[in-house]
Amino acid sequence: MSNTAVRRVGIVGLGKMGLPMTRHLRNKGFEVTGHDLNAAACQAAEKLGAKIAPNARAVAMNSDFVIVVVGFDSEAERVVTGPNGIAAASRPGLILGIASTVAPRTMKKLDANLKGSGVVLLDMPLTRGEPAAEVGELLVMVGGDATAFESCKPALESFANSIFHIGDLGAGQVGKMVNNLILWSCISANHEGLKLAGRLNVDPERLRAALLE
Repeated sequence: MSNTAVRRVGIVGLGKMGLPMTRHLRNKGFEVTGHDLNAAACQAAEKLGAKIAPNARAVAMNSDFVIVVVGFDSEAERVVTGPNGIAAASRPGLILGIASTVAPRTMKKLDANLKGSGVVLLDMPLTRGEPAAEVGELLVMVGGDATAFESCKPALESFANSIFHIGDLGAGQVGKMVNNLILWSCISANHEGLKLAGRLNVDPERLRAALLE
């Protein structure tokens, strides 16, 4: 496929992540078409200059790169392959990025369902949370076709400041899973370490302040 940078971006899911992503994309001059089941979210995106579509299929029809930012695996599957889903508007060269955090097996299922459609599927889960989304400093780890990744990179750069292509389709979800595992391991170690300090008669809060220096 061509490595021409995309300019028309679709956002399916205009919530706490999708809405600020829409704002950053619009601020960088991208044409954005969005969809959400929540009318208030659609109105907020429209105020940012996004076009609002009645369903995910219509988003795909008006976009070169569609980003899915919904909460769960079942929702991601529904907006891709369900009635009026993205697959219904499939065409060669359409790039579909799953920014939701889903299981690697879900990516394989979506890939199988889209086989032969011409759609190029990427997985690109978002890391660092809502505060980073607001200021455009997300971490995005992408798996899938490298040429499609390069085409989408300028759009990703509008809302992320750390962007990596880390392998084949599914690698992004594995990267997010490992990131979360390391994060929770650190949180657990911090908790246990400060609890140990308390049992040994050292004020955990004073110790915490010292360790933060």
